[in-house]
Amino acid sequence: MNEFSIICRLLGSLWYREPQDAVLAPVWSLIAEGKLAQSWPLEQDELLARLQKSYNAQEVAADYRTLFTGDDRRVSPLRSAWQEGAKEEEVRAFLRERGMPLSNAPADHFGMLLLAASWLEDQAQDDESEALETLFDNYLLPWCGAFLGKVEAHAASAFWRTFAQLTRDAIQAMWEELQEEEE
Repeated sequence: MNEFSIICRLLGSLWYREPQDAVLAPVWSLIAEGKLAQSWPLEQDELLARLQKSYNAQEVAADYRTLFTGDDRRVSPLRSAWQEGAKEEEVRAFLRERGMPLSNAPADHFGMLLLAASWLEDQAQDDESEALETLFDNYLLPWCGAFLGKVEAHAASAFWRTFAQLTRDAIQAMWEELQEEEE
């Protein structure tokens, strides 16, 4: 698994899974102990330090629920809620064509799109980045800025505001890497 895949998998998991999900326990420990920066491949030390400082398990979980779950959530994590005419089925068809196994959960969830990028990167043959470019260009970049901005505006905890900024910077760095590979 390369750095691109690791970044997408970690970010995607934290956006996609509820904070109390046992699968995330090791990641939360790394954040709480300030150890994520040791293995983080991007130069984001200041944001990672702020993330550690603002981490409080109860606050993070409560804010996640308020922001992203239920009918009265403050921010929809679904692409179909942000892009006019966007349909979840488009994303599902795109990922199925590439052989990605999917559950019945929405395929256009922000976290799922990052997890899909990790999966596509892990499945890619040498110098094959077309599927990743399509995923970023068509299904992630057109709405992620607005989504992350709204998270920053509505988050009660500094953690989710910082995490939105960290994610924005990471997505930009990965997109630039994809563009450099194309050239």
